[in-house]
Amino acid sequence: MANKVQGIVSNLLKKFCTLFFIYSGSLQAADKQLLDVLLANGAITQEQHDMLTEKETVTSDDIISQAVAGDSVAENTMTQFVVRQIEEQLPVKASQESSGFRLETRDSNWRTDLQWRAQTRFTTPYRSDPRNLEAFNADEQSNFEARRLRMKIGGHGFRPWLRYYFEVDLQPSRDVDDSSSSSSARVIDWRLDIAKWDWGEIRLGQWKVDLNRERVDSSGRQQFVERSIANRVFTVDRQVGIQLRGHLFQDTPADMRYYAGVFNGEGKGVNNSDDNLLYMGRLQWNFLGRDLSWRQTDVEFTEQPTGSLAIAGFTNTGACTRWSSSGCGNLDGFEKPADAAPNQYDINQVVQEFAFKYRGFSTQQEFHRKRIRDRLTGARTELTGGYVQAGYFFHYLLPEIPRPLELAMRYAYVDEPNYGNLALENKREEFTIGANWFFAGHNSKLTLDYSWLDLEDWWINYGTPWQFLADEESDNRLRLQWDVSF
Repeated sequence: MANKVQGIVSNLLKKFCTLFFIYSGSLQAADKQLLDVLLANGAITQEQHDMLTEKETVTSDDIISQAVAGDSVAENTMTQFVVRQIEEQLPVKASQESSGFRLETRDSNWRTDLQWRAQTRFTTPYRSDPRNLEAFNADEQSNFEARRLRMKIGGHGFRPWLRYYFEVDLQPSRDVDDSSSSSSARVIDWRLDIAKWDWGEIRLGQWKVDLNRERVDSSGRQQFVERSIANRVFTVDRQVGIQLRGHLFQDTPADMRYYAGVFNGEGKGVNNSDDNLLYMGRLQWNFLGRDLSWRQTDVEFTEQPTGSLAIAGFTNTGACTRWSSSGCGNLDGFEKPADAAPNQYDINQVVQEFAFKYRGFSTQQEFHRKRIRDRLTGARTELTGGYVQAGYFFHYLLPEIPRPLELAMRYAYVDEPNYGNLALENKREEFTIGANWFFAGHNSKLTLDYSWLDLEDWWINYGTPWQFLADEESDNRLRLQWDVSF
């Protein structure tokens, strides 16, 4: 080991000596300066310094042979000296952080974080949430997929408060009858933050609108394999626009965050087709005076109780009745955006949200109400839904249970009209239990969850007399997933 260290130090020091000589102008002019530096840093002794000074010409081999010849103390001193010189002289620092591989200048004005992420999943017998009777009665499907393959690039430039972020989805999965273009790489997030003041920041670009915690929480920071059944109906997802946001009254009982934004309303990567815009707002009260991060579970073991209570809402007029990572879409029973009039639907939605973490325990809850008015027919539709979930690292209660293991459970429901088969109402419920094993926090975790899914379709039998009847289906689903970020 000593020989290996000596070899590494010798090579590094030779290069250092060569650079020192070059930048000093000449070998003779640099001799005594270099020897003085090595003596001052303890790399050579006074006796070695005097002997080398008497030589007419000093080479890097002369210095190495005197500095490290059979002297382990000198080896360690030389190693520390070289490492210190590299750290102090190189203009860029490299490190590995939770956000990935980091390059940063020593003045901290420029920084780039690069991270790769893979989410691999197995599901059976349903790949997605069944939403109607036909889906429950369809052929069972067992499926392996690379659910998400992402590259993330973020950091800041010119000043630490001028931040940027890009995220690329490298190869989305597709069905056998989809075009290959459905699995092509795509930029899903791009944004610029002007964040000089905590009380008022400006964000512009494309990102998941800060409406509700479940959607904004990264898919790699979830407590279960996937978000609840409520997400598809109530998410606003990614939009292009601008937002004012801030953090007020920090570390006081009035601690709060606010968000107010204006967006195209057409979903990811789509230009606005008219002069209508999507307007949103969110007010979050951190009622214990401590800010709560946008991530699920308490794998960090929050030492002090931390919670938030939030209300949010948005309004939009356009052809979309739902949004997803694929962009603008439609809920069941509504026109597809390509077939709808440009301003066919008025949408108003509100959400109430609660979240709390403390010593390995975490819980969060949302309640959504969404109203859609068809401007062509005058028909009004109201949808409600939400979820509540909780998880705990039982190691803190029973030390025999492994520390990396978290157990969790969730209930979610969606109540919406269903126009198929003259149905009046479609009510879906989800009961899910899950287990997480954290190898390296959220950056490497294994998740297993098991769901009971139930559907009730209420419809009218126009006999004599009329009857309100219900068709019901239920089934179970198993999912296993490994999510890892490098």
